[in-house]
Amino acid sequence: MLPLEGITVVSLEQAVAAPFAARQLADLGARVIKVERKEGDFARGYDQTVNGMSSHFVWLNRSKESLALDLKSEEGKSALDKILSRADVFLHNLAPGAVDRLGFSSKELRKKYPQLIICGISGYGTDGPYMNKKAYDLLIQCEAGLVSITGTEEEPSKSGISVADIAAGMYAYTGILTSIISRYQTNEGTVLEVSMLEALCEWMGYPMYFSGYGGKDPERTGARHATIYPYGPFAANDDHLVFLAIQNEREWKLFTDKVLGQPELSEDDRFHNNSKRVKNKDELQWILEEYFKNLSSDQLIDRLEESKIANARLNTVHDIMSHPQLNARNRWSEVESPAGKLRALIPPVTFENMNPVMNPIPEIGEHSEKILQEFNCKMDALI
Repeated sequence: MLPLEGITVVSLEQAVAAPFAARQLADLGARVIKVERKEGDFARGYDQTVNGMSSHFVWLNRSKESLALDLKSEEGKSALDKILSRADVFLHNLAPGAVDRLGFSSKELRKKYPQLIICGISGYGTDGPYMNKKAYDLLIQCEAGLVSITGTEEEPSKSGISVADIAAGMYAYTGILTSIISRYQTNEGTVLEVSMLEALCEWMGYPMYFSGYGGKDPERTGARHATIYPYGPFAANDDHLVFLAIQNEREWKLFTDKVLGQPELSEDDRFHNNSKRVKNKDELQWILEEYFKNLSSDQLIDRLEESKIANARLNTVHDIMSHPQLNARNRWSEVESPAGKLRALIPPVTFENMNPVMNPIPEIGEHSEKILQEFNCKMDALI
């Protein structure tokens, strides 16, 4: 039996945060009814790169049932209410106040359905001066300070993925799981909220403490570490970048002895601890770059591996589709979609006796009639 088999999740969702949380619940066997408007979740239209489908939508929406409702109509609201009366979880991430205006406030739902777990995801939370401020991933990255420490000395940069959305989705997912466990003990539902700002600020813990108690923000150092050296990219003589990381003095000595063949560097007063290496990183960088000019990227990685020094190749995003480690561990599966079969990574938590659900990606409203009939709703609710 799947861990969440028998749990019904109704998700009034769009974009990334709530769909990511809901998809992970579906991975564990929950039934997820995705409520969409007539034109569908707007993430369906972000791009057309996956055989005509959006890459975001393909990633976030397998194993769900799509129900298209007009929630501005009384018939649509009545249908959603009937479905919620038999649901376990109500998840939503519409604009601030939108769910309340539709008549589905947490306060009212808790009165009617005391066993219902209600999870709202917002940009800034349900009170405070930023409550009604529009929140997109890039903007939250800015407000949380992430952009200020990402990029080069000359130019700040956002993260290459939607980290604020993903952080909020992960906390919603774990919060809902916690609430399901709690309900078994109390027989009561609950209301939980996750704000993108608070989720991402939690992930900013290290730079926050570094700055708050050190009096100085971490420097923007591109792909290099702001407070550890050497830790980052170095060019080999074939122009490929190799990333390496020295975490402690034992590794620094191994690196100077076995990789560089220059044991005297480990005792050099300029470099014999991390603080001094960071202070004198320009001098050390020149020494390392001069030495690495004599090695190909494969030779450098071989030496680092032999010396047990952490390292990585700089893969492109396309490279991960054929990454040898993912292939060796059979981490790829397939899911059906309106565009045919698509490759999909198996969820990263591996269970001994359970396979995750990898069911199809739905069309807009694909399951509307079936769901409305099941819950004895009027067909007038259909868009």
